[in-house]
Amino acid sequence: MTTTDLATTGIPRTAPRAGDPATAAEDQARPAALGLVTIGQAPRTDLTEDIRPHLGGLRPVEHGALDLDRFDGPDADRVRADVGPIAGEAPLISRLRDGSSVRLGHDALAPRMREAVARCERDGAGATLLLCTGSFPPVAATRPVLYAEQLVQHGVRAVAGDDPVGVVCPLPAQREDVGRRWARLLPGQVSVEPADPYAPDALESVAGAARVLAALGSRWLVLDCVGYTEAMRAAAARAVGPAVPVLLARALAVRLAAEVAASGRC
Repeated sequence: MTTTDLATTGIPRTAPRAGDPATAAEDQARPAALGLVTIGQAPRTDLTEDIRPHLGGLRPVEHGALDLDRFDGPDADRVRADVGPIAGEAPLISRLRDGSSVRLGHDALAPRMREAVARCERDGAGATLLLCTGSFPPVAATRPVLYAEQLVQHGVRAVAGDDPVGVVCPLPAQREDVGRRWARLLPGQVSVEPADPYAPDALESVAGAARVLAALGSRWLVLDCVGYTEAMRAAAARAVGPAVPVLLARALAVRLAAEVAASGRC
């Protein structure tokens, strides 16, 4: 059995045997850890530097739902089909280890996410954050599991109040589903515009979506995918100006999850 964390930049290390006194002493000396489960593959090199300032000294432990899947070689098309969305399902999108993206379905991800959470806990995570703003059923675990969608949506609800909110999502096929989920929670108008965070022209695309949403009257903007970066937030902010704040899903979720992991209640 092997485990992986960001401290080793994704290089496998052999898991220690439970009950080993030397291991117990080593674990006690290590900083408290926050598990980070991406629906794609770890390590998420596009994420690490953005979130490090929000961790408050916590040790990040990263695993991906697709870490055990192979997307190269002769079976690549079959694997993509296996993890893809079923007919009529709003797709998800995430990043693979090689920097490419893949479209995903909730049903295929659910068991893979459970396994990734378990690997985080074996690596010592006091709490684990599911790094996706999609909606997932509860994941069985021995320590707290936090869901980025809930953290982001309720955080936005608290700060935006009744104001109109513009939401940027990755894919046009997600627009209706994303709008419905946000409208269930927010009392004000919700507008949605797509911009793929993994596309080569992502900065320009996100800025364009921000301009569209501001023109529709949005008073707040939310980049509603963990794939959106601080650089993309900055591009959106330049496009709309200081009167329309831009909130970044990855920052909101990690800040709140870090509070839980550091609270001592884990």
